Amino acid sequence: MSLIERARAARENAHAPYSGFGVGAALRTESGAVFAGCNAENAAYPEGTCAETGAIAAMVAAGARRIAEIAIIADTPEPISPCGGCRQRIAEFAGPRTRIVMATLSGRMRTATLEELLPGAFASAQLPRG
Repeated sequence: MSLIERARAARENAHAPYSGFGVGAALRTESGAVFAGCNAENAAYPEGTCAETGAIAAMVAAGARRIAEIAIIADTPEPISPCGGCRQRIAEFAGPRTRIVMATLSGRMRTATLEELLPGAFASAQLPRG
């Protein structure tokens, strides 16, 4: 199953009763393991979590730390792009050349690197060490 197919399957489980906007994400680690996530809203809208955040949390919980590729899908006219917060979350676990596949349910796709979506990303190397 492709990453887009895994993201599409995760999207089916999205909890989006307030916005009606379900999103799915799936990522592949450098070892080949795949983790998926969907958005989960709550009554304190917009305090829910994004699909990418769910996939990253599942990866971290399993002990993995490096994203090789990530895919995101939603029912939008144009391929969906990660929000700014998710771009930074992806940057925490991926390199600038990491491939990000953005897709629609109708099959439209766009691919970009993390560096293209988040030039000049804030990185841990910029933090002082105690």
